[in-house]
Amino acid sequence: MNLQTAGMVLHITTVLYFISMAGYVLFLFNQKKVYQKAAFRLITAAIAFHLISMVIYTAATRHVPILNLSQNLSMAAFALGSMFLFFQYKFDLKILGVFVSVLLSGIMLMVLILPDVPVETNDVLKGFWFYSHIILVFTGDAALALACGAGILYLLQEKGIKTKSPGFFFKRLPSLDLLDNVGYTCLSTGFALLTIGLVTGFVYAKFVWGRFWSWDPKEVFSVGTWLVYAALLHLRLYSGWRGRKSAIMTIIGFFIIIFTFLGVNMMIGGHHQVFTK
Repeated sequence: MNLQTAGMVLHITTVLYFISMAGYVLFLFNQKKVYQKAAFRLITAAIAFHLISMVIYTAATRHVPILNLSQNLSMAAFALGSMFLFFQYKFDLKILGVFVSVLLSGIMLMVLILPDVPVETNDVLKGFWFYSHIILVFTGDAALALACGAGILYLLQEKGIKTKSPGFFFKRLPSLDLLDNVGYTCLSTGFALLTIGLVTGFVYAKFVWGRFWSWDPKEVFSVGTWLVYAALLHLRLYSGWRGRKSAIMTIIGFFIIIFTFLGVNMMIGGHHQVFTK
């Protein structure tokens, strides 16, 4: 097994994501369960192939594929797909697959377009705390992306109900209560994972740079993102910020995550800049 094999499997993965997206789009328009079932099986197969690709790469290089922008986007897609499977099993919210499959296909298209720039491996980018930090942050962000998707669906359904003229989405979306519940569960799960991920990151920084905090731009924006979600959860629990307000904030929060993930490294720099080359 070598890097060429890993790349070939990743191409197969991307094709499966795109076919899955086509299936979910057909389900969106036709509402036939056969399309949703086929699309779900395809996205499950894509995630399995995605994992195989990463295992092959890791076996060949002795390093997890998170060394440049292309690999980080690929890891983000895998985390999103994996978290989608978890929440799909928990809530069986079939329509969420439309949002996820479109997002996954878009991310993987970027992965194939961007050059897989060779990066010199560094033994510093290994170890329990490093991998714990990576896994927790990526899965946390993925759960918060799903919260964003649930928020978008909530706003679409609410609009149809308030206008009293059921549109395209009205019969295709579940109740507002279910969408709000899914969004809250994704939000609270993502926040918990992100919190532990930040803690492991601080511990890792202590081992590598000798201090927990160094005012690195990524650290500052990551904590800022955490504070936004902490405030949202507080307002939801103690000030009644449910439904529409919560949905809007989860969408805004996800855009902040995207900027923290990509914009900070590309525009400001810092210790994490190497991961977006």
